[in-house]
Amino acid sequence: MQPSASNRFGKVYLIGAGPGAADLITLRGARLLAQADVVLHDALVTDEMLELCPQAVKIAVGKRCGRLSTAQQFINKQLVDNARKYALVVRLKGGDPMLFGRADEELSALEAAGIAVEVVPGITTALAAAAATKQPLTKRGVARSVALFTSSTAPGESDETRIPDSDTLVQYMGGKEAVLTAQRLLAAGRPADWPVVVVENCSRDDQRILRLKLSDLERGLSDCEGPVLVMMGESLRTRPGFIEQQPGLPVPACLSA
Repeated sequence: MQPSASNRFGKVYLIGAGPGAADLITLRGARLLAQADVVLHDALVTDEMLELCPQAVKIAVGKRCGRLSTAQQFINKQLVDNARKYALVVRLKGGDPMLFGRADEELSALEAAGIAVEVVPGITTALAAAAATKQPLTKRGVARSVALFTSSTAPGESDETRIPDSDTLVQYMGGKEAVLTAQRLLAAGRPADWPVVVVENCSRDDQRILRLKLSDLERGLSDCEGPVLVMMGESLRTRPGFIEQQPGLPVPACLSA
């Protein structure tokens, strides 16, 4: 659909796709996908998620750590150009757009071009991983604070990992940085048996959960190929009678229709 004559630009929605499973997108996000004229989506957005927008032109603008990916400036230009051609443009991002999603750069580009933009939040992977593993990130008397961090950096920025001081730590894109992260935490005085839970491909059919100690993490996660989240802290110590969670349920009919 073309923008109306009274409004020469369409509207752009930055939508959080959630951690992977198609039924973990919000109802608002799914409704907008079903109405979208064009969808610019991340590499981590699944085929099942894209089935929610069969009518839309789909443009892959994936960014994966350590792989050939689309430059952010080009993505910004694509958003502006498509808003000049279509009435409803969706930028579909894994997790939540406002957390490690480069939303500031895309919002700035759209605002500078005078294009209306709205953000639709998504379930960030840290919360989905806590649910999948049945491990709360906070625990009364044990963990009152949670820090989310990443070692991924912008061009020209120092790659030195800044590890926050918090009861529970959650490292996004932490697979390649596992050894260095563990070494720095051990050097800072964290105990060798500090609980670590690694979630690969969170909420997907091929989800994998690894339960380690900090000393194990120091040996690395070389066998992890999918997106990895590393959670660390006393709140992650397993409870008596703990039963591991299996992968999620099928997509409800109301979203797959």
